[in-house]
Amino acid sequence: MSEQTLPDYLEETETGIKITLKAPIDIDGAEVSTLTMREPTVQDQLDVDQLKGSAATKEVTLLANLCEVTPDDIKKMTMRNYRRVQEAMEAFTE
Repeated sequence: MSEQTLPDYLEETETGIKITLKAPIDIDGAEVSTLTMREPTVQDQLDVDQLKGSAATKEVTLLANLCEVTPDDIKKMTMRNYRRVQEAMEAFTE
């Protein structure tokens, strides 16, 4: 992952990728401006593949799990914030 250049709002850390959101979101009454996504495992992918629902619903569930927030927290994001979270995931798979 270190070989690629990440956008300035994504930062590789020891525990994953720190995502600076375009705009803060409310999680459990707290204003959150960054999330940290851990690197996904094969088991994460297998678990999400077992879920019922659309590909988009499965992706939301996977991203929420990796960022240690709820799927509802992800669903409340603006599309610009959501795209940043998607880009963090893509950084692990490229």
